[in-house]
Parts: sequence; C-alpha cells; structure tokens
Amino acid sequence: MNFDGDNGWDSSATLVDEHWVERRPRRPEVDAQLLRETRLLPWLAPRLPLPIPIPTVVAEAPLVVRHRLIRGEPVENYTPPNGDAIGRFLRALHDTPPAEAIELGLPGAAHARRERNWAVTRCRREVLPLLPDSLIAAAASLLDAILDTPADTVVHADLGPDHVLAEDGRVSGVIDFGDAHLGDPAVDFAWALFGTPTPFADAVAHAYGVTPEIRARAVHWHRLGPWFEVLRGVDVDDPAMRRTGLTGVVDRLRQPLF
Repeated sequence: MNFDGDNGWDSSATLVDEHWVERRPRRPEVDAQLLRETRLLPWLAPRLPLPIPIPTVVAEAPLVVRHRLIRGEPVENYTPPNGDAIGRFLRALHDTPPAEAIELGLPGAAHARRERNWAVTRCRREVLPLLPDSLIAAAASLLDAILDTPADTVVHADLGPDHVLAEDGRVSGVIDFGDAHLGDPAVDFAWALFGTPTPFADAVAHAYGVTPEIRARAVHWHRLGPWFEVLRGVDVDDPAMRRTGLTGVVDRLRQPLF
C-alpha cells in the first residue's frame, strides 16, 4: 500500500510501524479540529458500517494524534457493490443524532451558515467576475441556491475518491473527517452521484434512499466544487490551480441539469 500523508492542507501525517498514522497540525488553529476528532470519531465509529479513523492524543505540546491505519488505496473500482457500501455508510452517518454529535464538538448549523456566507461572498467577489458573460446569471443563481440549503444533518462534507479507500477491489474505509459538521446531506452526494459511473451512483442512491430534493441540491454542490479550487489557487498563489479550477467551474455550469 502506498502512503503519502504529507500533503494534507491542515495537518501532516506519518506512518509509524506500518500500523499507525500520526498527525500533526500545520497551523495552531488546526489543534481544535484534531482534538474534536478525538472526541467525535470514537463515538461515531461503532454507528457506521465501514471503518473510519479513531484518533487518540499521544502528545500535547506540540499536539500529535494517532489512529490505526485503514488499509487501502483511493477507490478506483466503481462497482455496484461498492456503491451500495457507500450508500449504506452515508445512510448511517446521516442518521446519527445531531444533538449528541454537537455535544462532542461537531460544528453546528450556525457554523455551517457562517462558512457558506463566507464562501459565497468570496466566490461572488473573486470568481464570478472571471466567468463568461453568458454564464453570469446561472452562476449567481447557483450561489443563491447554496445559501438556501439546510444545515440539520451530520455530514462528512469532503467525500471523494481520495477519502474513500478500497482494498482488493472492495471499499475498506472512509477517512478525513476534518470538515465534518451539521450541514446539508446533499453535500455528501456531489461526488458520489455526479462524479462516478452510473452503475455506482445508482447503487449509492438506491442503498441510501436518495430523494429528488437531495438529488437536486447535490447537483448544486457538485457544480460548486471547482469554485473552491479557484479560491485555493488564489490563497496559495498558484495560477495553474486557478486556471484548472476556472475551467471546471465553466464546464459544470454548461452541463445540462442531471
């Protein structure tokens, strides 16, 4: 298994003794996130049908947390059984009691709304002016729709192929809960329904019981994804990342509604 844990935006990771992953925050403000995971994920893990990290604190100054390695590589085998596994995982995650999760430190609805307002404000200011005139109305409508989404469900919020692991062709676990919060369940379907082959996506939807309302909002989250790549390109002064992100924004806005 290949392990390259040093590329995290918030924390670095090191494989220890082939069995343990140690994570260290890259910035002081990330300490609170890692400590929150040490409270939330041990409570969450028994409720889920797939393995997730269960971190514990092994050093406090500087902070180091450790969890057992979940073996696997980023998923590439988009079979219906793997889609079924992800659908069941999301069903269990979204059914977890929000109040209990918030007591353990999960960011709540007010946090989600602040983050959305911040992101949409930046998108309007820094990305919208870069788009062709023919797409401005559709882009503005998308940002308005994002502000109207609910914030009432425990969500992973960063579910994608890098965070869904597979071993021997089968899903073996889900990692990276740093963005988990009380949010819109549709955010967890942006990739699962619209970034994967149809047989996999259909199996996800069937196993979960995706409603038309969730599917419609998941389209919005899918279209929003590349906007964040543009913003990150701005933050790290990477013109190539900005260009790639902007191409994605345009392409997804031009796609017909799913």
